[in-house]
Amino acid sequence: MADLIMVTGGTGYIGSHTVVELQQSGFEVVIVDDLSNSGIEVLDNIEKITGTRPLFEQFDLADRDKTADFFARNKGIKAIIHFAAYKAVGESVQKPLAYYRNNLVSLINLLDNQIKYKIENIVFSSSCTVYGQPDVLPVTEQTPRKDAESPYGNTKRICEDILHDTIAANQQLKGISLRYFNPVGAHPSALIGELPLGVPQNLVPFITQTAAGLRDELKVFGNDYNTPDGSAIRDYIHVVDLAKAHVIAIERLLKAKNKTNYEVFNLGTGTGLSVLEIVKGFERATGVKLNYRIVERRAGDIEKIWADTTYANNELGWKAEKGLDETLLSAWNWEKKVRGIK
Repeated sequence: MADLIMVTGGTGYIGSHTVVELQQSGFEVVIVDDLSNSGIEVLDNIEKITGTRPLFEQFDLADRDKTADFFARNKGIKAIIHFAAYKAVGESVQKPLAYYRNNLVSLINLLDNQIKYKIENIVFSSSCTVYGQPDVLPVTEQTPRKDAESPYGNTKRICEDILHDTIAANQQLKGISLRYFNPVGAHPSALIGELPLGVPQNLVPFITQTAAGLRDELKVFGNDYNTPDGSAIRDYIHVVDLAKAHVIAIERLLKAKNKTNYEVFNLGTGTGLSVLEIVKGFERATGVKLNYRIVERRAGDIEKIWADTTYANNELGWKAEKGLDETLLSAWNWEKKVRGIK
């Protein structure tokens, strides 16, 4: 019988791609999502890709009673992957309490029930935002965490601390925090991808929506950073590469290959690219010219960051495989499919 994995936020962008990889690796999946930033039709598309429809329940994990009720009814969960969180840097600066309440309470409720029902394993969706603006690049897992530049980043840092301390106090628990850099792209089927509700907060969906004519122009936030072309630098990783790392992390925990009860891994490509390089890369990969304009820097943004992925490469046997052109073209193919563009 296949191991049952609970995926919170599993109809979201990274979550849905991870559900696909889990199912294709032989796991059974139950998704919990409140659909606040995703649609129920994602389940149909996961089923089209994998041939299997994941189990699904809709509720807010920050609701303690509903979370407790779910665990009381769903026995046999072997591990949890926790994606469910608010995730927009800019919005978190404007609505800090909403971010702290949602992102922290949902994890606490999960851990309470993990302990109660003796579910040993959890993989946490963390972020390179925990490093703030690092003094030395690239960042390794030993790079000191800094004060976050945004409430969103701070929730990831605090959640890591909650996880670390809870595992230290409950030796039967095992956890892995995966610190993502910038996930982009879409599944090669063009059946799932990044589809933010409202105005996109991330670069690539804003690029694809501009290319599709939904947005008049792409705003590039700042050209006065201390970078070669003045625009901010990030490490952009294909979401399918990222999803596959979660399957490896789950297998590591289930097979007790973890070195310590709590582990941390950076997930990126190891290459930093500027916003303007991404714009030019999109134009090169798709043949579509973008209308963009330089505007002032955005609150909460850091100047530059990219990963040293040596530890994940060596310890997990994982590495990012997909190149920039393939990644950006997959995002455009997804956007075209969603908008009905030929």
